[in-house]
Amino acid sequence: MYKSHFKRNDMSTKLTLTLDKEIIEQAKKYAKGENRSLSNIIENYLKLITKEQKNKNKKINPLIASLKGSFKAPKDLDYKKELEARLEKKYL
Repeated sequence: MYKSHFKRNDMSTKLTLTLDKEIIEQAKKYAKGENRSLSNIIENYLKLITKEQKNKNKKINPLIASLKGSFKAPKDLDYKKELEARLEKKYL
């Protein structure tokens, strides 16, 4: 069962949306399958994207910013295999 990562407050306000009928029906089926309300899904999505926007606006430490682009990984790098190999080497 899905558990929301966001706190629920009692400051609910109605919102009217105009959406494609088919999308609404698919969303309702999805919500029912997840045992959640469509309002809950939409509210959590909006919280998520607004939180991501806030994170984008945060200033990056100048030292960290200076490192950006300093490492170029090969396009065919499989980081999971690389990590596994390094961890095996370190711990086995």
